[in-house]
Amino acid sequence: MGLTGIQIFKLLPKTNCGECGVPTCLAFAMNLASGKAELDACPYVSDEAREQLAEASAPPIRPVAVGAGVRAFKTGGETVLFRHEKTFYNPTAVAVLVLSDTDATTLDTKLKAWNALQYERVGLNLRPELVALKDVNGDAGAFAAAAKKIAEESEFNLILMTENSDVMKAGVEACAFKKPLLYAATAENVDAMGALAKEKGLPLAVRADNIDGLISLSDKLTGMGLKDLVLDSGARESKQVLQDQVAIRRAALKAANRSLGFPTIAFPCEMAGNLHMETLFGALLIAKYAGIIVLSDFTGASLFPLLLERLNIFTDPQRPMTVTQGIYEIGSPDENSPVLITTNFSLTYFIVSGEIEGSRIPSWLLIMDTEGLSVMTAWAAGKFSGDAVGAFVKKCGIADKVKHKKIIIPGYAASISGDMEEELPGWEILIGPRDASLIPKFLKEMNK
Repeated sequence: MGLTGIQIFKLLPKTNCGECGVPTCLAFAMNLASGKAELDACPYVSDEAREQLAEASAPPIRPVAVGAGVRAFKTGGETVLFRHEKTFYNPTAVAVLVLSDTDATTLDTKLKAWNALQYERVGLNLRPELVALKDVNGDAGAFAAAAKKIAEESEFNLILMTENSDVMKAGVEACAFKKPLLYAATAENVDAMGALAKEKGLPLAVRADNIDGLISLSDKLTGMGLKDLVLDSGARESKQVLQDQVAIRRAALKAANRSLGFPTIAFPCEMAGNLHMETLFGALLIAKYAGIIVLSDFTGASLFPLLLERLNIFTDPQRPMTVTQGIYEIGSPDENSPVLITTNFSLTYFIVSGEIEGSRIPSWLLIMDTEGLSVMTAWAAGKFSGDAVGAFVKKCGIADKVKHKKIIIPGYAASISGDMEEELPGWEILIGPRDASLIPKFLKEMNK
């Protein structure tokens, strides 16, 4: 049974140095107890305490860092089975499969097309992270050349897929700076793959025919000193894949099975005969509980829904999705364009901005930070009051962008107009529609 935060705190040096990333040893102890931190983060813990804390400090599912650069990510590190219990932390990474015999011109075309698949959403850049390079003919030179091209000419990080340790070495030498994930150690090559991963300090995927086989290989590799593993149960039939994903997660979280306390990788590209079905399986696996999924191709129609699902699932349910406070230009507004204001709840922003775009009337949209609350909720909580909104309008700088002094407030917050007029002398407060769908009509009539 793991130690409590207070029990762990008693074994720490109590220097409150902050070098672990949190300000106090007590906070660090609480993070250790909940599996959110690792003991190695403390530079001053004694060897005796380290031995006592080894089990308590290990997270139930180890977070594994993969890649380098702007698309680097962590997978694993989860502490609950269900998102509503707390939250999920590290979003499922999405990869696309490339064969090692793909010619350079075709590969270049694919990389450029895939790189363009990036979507702006609630202030975030949604994009895939990985290219999975699969060895198909044992040609170490071709494998290394493709790995080098992907690593040097794209933002993508890599999964190097081969069971041949010599081919893997060639691939690693070509792109080690991108910290690729090595796939995969099996019963036949576990010693060679484990030694290579340990020598290069790289994460290693483990594949077996079933969960029992995974436990055996995982124990062998951790015994060799490897920590960063990713698990593949070997299942490719949808029902069995789902069962394995749930069983591995439950074993790690509920039974404290350290042998299975690692993130998983799954292959929709090997579970279906077309991209539509792959996307369906990918959606299932993002929810239950893959750390990485590999598709056969990226297209906007299949990728965007998966990225959006991932965003929703891995958003903390206790913290609303928000957009950044500020002034948003919709349709190239000028000094005569209307000014509207609303809250920073992301759904409110997207609905309101979409209706303004639909009106085809260039406008300024002011977004006020209300801690992610909608207009009605923010008003009721006193976070969208007349004096607060007025103060924001004065500070945001919109007066420097327009020559008129008119601002449109949401109809649901009509009662704040009086307080706003007191806070903004000389401004005309216009009451907008209560329903966002009426914004286009309102703006068109105002623009006559």
